[in-house]
Amino acid sequence: MSPQRNLLIMYSTPACHLCENAQALIVPYLEQLALDIVEVDISKSDALMESYGIRIPVLKFPEGTEELDWPFTADEFLAFAGANG
Repeated sequence: MSPQRNLLIMYSTPACHLCENAQALIVPYLEQLALDIVEVDISKSDALMESYGIRIPVLKFPEGTEELDWPFTADEFLAFAGANG
């Protein structure tokens, strides 16, 4: 039986180079942390654009309240994932 994987949401928009940078930073850790990433395109929702428009990329766990805004380091991501995932 494989370990249960948690979802990690990345709020982003298409062609966001900062989002690409963040994803490149976190992807190497997803397997060891048993995380699957889901990208949410904020440009499809006025509410999401208002909340995240100038902050993307933003990471969040679906059941959590804490968010991690870019820029962040690998160590900051690992601490966030460990505390919230």
